[in-house]
Amino acid sequence: MSTKSPLDTTTASLLPQYDATAFATHTLSSRANLAAVLDHTLLKPDATRAQVLQICHEAAEHRFACAMVNPTWVAVAHAALAGTGIPVGVVIGFPLGATLSSSKRDETVRVLKLGAHDVDMVLNIGLLKSGQPSDYEAIYNDIHGVVELAHASGAIVKVILETCLLTYEEKLRASDIALAAGADFLKTSTGFANGGATVDDINTLRGVAGNRAGVKASGGIRSLADATAMLHAGANRIGASASVKILAELSGQAPTESAASGY
Repeated sequence: MSTKSPLDTTTASLLPQYDATAFATHTLSSRANLAAVLDHTLLKPDATRAQVLQICHEAAEHRFACAMVNPTWVAVAHAALAGTGIPVGVVIGFPLGATLSSSKRDETVRVLKLGAHDVDMVLNIGLLKSGQPSDYEAIYNDIHGVVELAHASGAIVKVILETCLLTYEEKLRASDIALAAGADFLKTSTGFANGGATVDDINTLRGVAGNRAGVKASGGIRSLADATAMLHAGANRIGASASVKILAELSGQAPTESAASGY
């Protein structure tokens, strides 16, 4: 497992190019295209069954990329979305990333059996910041263990880096390890730390990922302007509780209240 950044000058020119402008233009050209990249998210600790059912209804109605919930609600969301073609998203090791690797794997097995498809796992931030080669190897194994289980079930994995807590060099290192471990997406934030997605961070993650993986912007994306900025910076998936509002803005309609609002 290599932990050398793909942005090293000897390899950067070899990365396939990602056309953020073309993707953003296409995505913002219709409600359907924009909805297809929005993970409709409800991760509040006080989220109720009724609110989970509401975001599932909204996800099916607007054809969002997925309905993203906490593990305890996966079975409820899977039943609510049955027959709609909209997948269930779930968070693992959330929001700190500091749970045991064995716990993350066990949690992954259980949510996959309950019907989850998008698995958003939190990287072990403390190990990354400790900065030892053995710690980097442990992070790789932590991610790879979840990736193996998810891919064997036809699911995908987005690795949450919690970029607001990392230096620039740590963002590069974390991205490199996550991609080496098989991550399908690099994701910025949990929304529970001291900051969310930024344009600079999306640029950085896309610079590492190139066309090899997706980049998900999450945390603090509450308007069409926010979403537009992230798409032009290189995001091709957006996590938001304000998904319904963002779609309404694109159509020039008055937004309606969503159960996910306020996260």
